[in-house]
Amino acid sequence: MYDRIKGFRDVYPDEMAARRQTVDTIEETARQYGFREIETPALERAAMWTDKSGDDIVDELYSFEDQGGRHVTLTPELTPTVARMVVAKQQELSKPIKWFSTRPFWRYEQVQQGRQREFYQTNVDIFGTSEPEADAEILAWAADAMTGLGLDAADFDFRISHRDILGGVLETYDADIDTEAAIRAVDKSDKISRAEYHDLLVGAGLTAEQAEEFDDLIAAGDLAAVEEFAGTERVTEAVENLQNVLEAAEDFGVREYCTISLETARGLDYYTGIVFECFDSAGEVSRSIFGGGRYDDLIEQFGGQPTPAVGVAPGHATLSLLLQRADVWPAEAVQTDYYVLQVGDTRSEAARITRALRDHGHVVETDIAGRSFGAQLEYADSINAETTVIVGEQDLANDEVTIKEMESGDQVQAPVEEFPGDLERPTAADFS
Repeated sequence: MYDRIKGFRDVYPDEMAARRQTVDTIEETARQYGFREIETPALERAAMWTDKSGDDIVDELYSFEDQGGRHVTLTPELTPTVARMVVAKQQELSKPIKWFSTRPFWRYEQVQQGRQREFYQTNVDIFGTSEPEADAEILAWAADAMTGLGLDAADFDFRISHRDILGGVLETYDADIDTEAAIRAVDKSDKISRAEYHDLLVGAGLTAEQAEEFDDLIAAGDLAAVEEFAGTERVTEAVENLQNVLEAAEDFGVREYCTISLETARGLDYYTGIVFECFDSAGEVSRSIFGGGRYDDLIEQFGGQPTPAVGVAPGHATLSLLLQRADVWPAEAVQTDYYVLQVGDTRSEAARITRALRDHGHVVETDIAGRSFGAQLEYADSINAETTVIVGEQDLANDEVTIKEMESGDQVQAPVEEFPGDLERPTAADFS
């Protein structure tokens, strides 16, 4: 026997049925917004990450040298890949570019709740517009996807900020501050004690008094107070942009899901403007469900023309935890419309009925294992067949088949030449 590799999962049909229903809802919502599906490679050049984040990031990658001597990696995220794709055909693509995809990613990191080493995300991105309506549309899509899955405003919360608010406030202090380190401290603030958080701010260059003042200002989330405190064009423009996005979100019908949270920082490698994270309102899922934001510099960094961009990437593992907590996770069970049961030498007629039902678009199984009547009926029950069509030698001698509804146990005989006929979803009730 071979053991499964740590951080990788096996998904059996029952759970896969629930996952598929979730993915279908998310993707259908994206299509309704006009996002177009793309497919991307599992393998990319490792330099797409090391050039941006340094060689230390290799420890977090599934990277190796291929047979052609290239340093490659299984992709840990999609953003660099879609940036490369935009640059490759930038002049040909109509703007705004609206793309989505669902696929696996790989990161060599500590396995924890909602995070495996192989994980699935649906990425949704807009390229080519810096208007606040684009940011609001990403929020609207995310909210509609969540409510489409059965959640409501009491279940989740979008915490929204702007990267230039934190950076702008920090640069107003008369001190030699490591802004990146300070923002990383803010990003960790809800995971550590207040004392530890202040120590990190002091380590980044603030005095103890400044750290306390900064913490109080940011935690309050009062945009007017922040703008007055900083008094700089950078912060004023960031506050105005954040307000404009929230106003657009109001018009798009999703403002109720949005909370101003200036402690929301997100990754420093990409994000340049609006950032947001989705959290479980009940607090039972310990980490963010997913996040997103604006990354206006990335296309240019990949060699393209300056192109604003904004996106979001729901992770399916954390999302499933929220759906389960809210008791709206789809039933983990396979679904079958019909089972065509054979008794005796009836394969030819059973095959005709099976094909006809499948032509109507139904999920249909029939016996392929030479089982007894009882074994076939037991199997039909195990696959949640709604209706069993019994094709027996005696029934066929009378030009009939038996239609059995599995939940109620009701069954009737139906003329074989009329089944399924023109009926889209024939049941016992149609022949009783």
